[in-house]
Amino acid sequence: MKVLVVDGANVVGSVPDGWWRDRAGAAARLHAGLQNADLSFDWVVLVLEGSAGAGVPEGEVAGVTTVHAPGVGDDEVVAQCRDHTASGDAVTVASADRGLLSRLDPLGVTTLGPRALRAEVARRR
Repeated sequence: MKVLVVDGANVVGSVPDGWWRDRAGAAARLHAGLQNADLSFDWVVLVLEGSAGAGVPEGEVAGVTTVHAPGVGDDEVVAQCRDHTASGDAVTVASADRGLLSRLDPLGVTTLGPRALRAEVARRR
């Protein structure tokens, strides 16, 4: 199975569109874009942290599974990637966070930059 794990904070923060004034709204817009896009993944996991979680409830909606990080979002992204790679899934993570990506190196995940994901979402509607 092809799985995309989205570092919500990193993807939302990749464009200076005022997201810092309304983190929940920015998370909701990202979620809507992901669920309406025709992406080439079998499963999409959106990891949200902090106040962004108020914008999207946990659970699966229209092919996007939203997970609220109980602490640091990066830790939850790593956990999601670890779980999916252990299951034999081909995992791609959407993030440009160098520290996070270095933690994922041992798992063999593929990376997709946040702007590339945003472009993919915009193109595949």
